[in-house]
Amino acid sequence: MTDRIRLHLDENVDPDVARALRRHGVDVSTTQEAGLRTKSDTTQLAFIRREDRVIMTHDADLLQIARTADDHPGIVYCEKTARSIGEIIRGLILIYEVLAPEDMRGKVEFL
Repeated sequence: MTDRIRLHLDENVDPDVARALRRHGVDVSTTQEAGLRTKSDTTQLAFIRREDRVIMTHDADLLQIARTADDHPGIVYCEKTARSIGEIIRGLILIYEVLAPEDMRGKVEFL
């Protein structure tokens, strides 16, 4: 197990976020890279559980799932138009720098 959060960005998160996070040394995967584009939320959750990755999403449906299941590595949620790309990047870097994987387990952080 690693002492740093590993992130996964769902298909609605701008690809520039992944590029910026990687420049900061963050281990990040994307739905497109993982071959999960158009897959169900259940499939996305199975992937993050298997890969032990915190998912960043704009999809409020994942919040409904999080209410009934706390066995996920963590969810970061941001309403699609609530933050700029720069704000999302800074928020994710802050989470990466301050929180450990066990701090996120079963939790939802809102940007």
